[in-house]
Amino acid sequence: MVKKQKWARGSNQYVKRSRTGRSDSSTESRLIRDKSEIVRQLEDTGVSWSQFDVEQIRPSEIERIRFRFKSHLPELIWNTAALEGNNFTLPEVKTLLEGVTVGGRRLDDAQQILALSDAYSRLDALVGAGEFALTKSVSDELHGLLARHEAIESGSFRGEREVTGGGTVRLASGGVVQGTPHGKGGELLRGHFDQLISYLDSIDDPRQRALIYFASAVRRQLYFDGNKRTARLMMTGELMSSGFEFVSVPFARKLEFNEALDVLFSRDDATDLLRFLSTCVLD
Repeated sequence: MVKKQKWARGSNQYVKRSRTGRSDSSTESRLIRDKSEIVRQLEDTGVSWSQFDVEQIRPSEIERIRFRFKSHLPELIWNTAALEGNNFTLPEVKTLLEGVTVGGRRLDDAQQILALSDAYSRLDALVGAGEFALTKSVSDELHGLLARHEAIESGSFRGEREVTGGGTVRLASGGVVQGTPHGKGGELLRGHFDQLISYLDSIDDPRQRALIYFASAVRRQLYFDGNKRTARLMMTGELMSSGFEFVSVPFARKLEFNEALDVLFSRDDATDLLRFLSTCVLD
């Protein structure tokens, strides 16, 4: 049976002080523990969160999950691309994946679809071979495939090669938020990644690990471009390889997704995003 992690509580769960202004020692101790956990979350992952439920993400046999994954691949790719502003329709994505050129569409949109297909196929192969893991090498490989036509430098963290800077995020509601500084040769981002993985090792439930990884990797902005797509693949790989159904953010819920992302970037609070992701399951 999966152990439940103790997460930081939201403000609505704190016990109010009595009219005398005093609270019992157990309440004070709990508040101290809660604050301590929030500090740890921020230090190790760059984000904080309150409790979230993952029970809608169901367990299943890995080969059955892989079968569903491959049968839904056009839909998964279309949703991912559409959330990035790609104008291909779902029928056009299916046509392109069958090897037929779609007329009247931009070349870069077609390249993005095919690059996503390569990355999703590679993810499935890694899961099938039992070789998927939440590691930098796997993340870099998948990023190198999906962002090869878009990112200034694909397959490596920001600052690791020749180009420096990056990480700026424009909120859907307006305004700009900076990503995590990459440091000399990307050393800061590598350090943050190692801290994240170390923190995730303390979490027993793979579903929680997968979703928290997504939130942290997106907030850190590890790459120049393709961060959400790469983090989505890593989240999916952790779920599938651990025997849980994958999560897919549907284009129809773009507004909810963007609102949750705005909270993540502006407040470093991943709660809304984690709760949203946990509901994005296929019937």
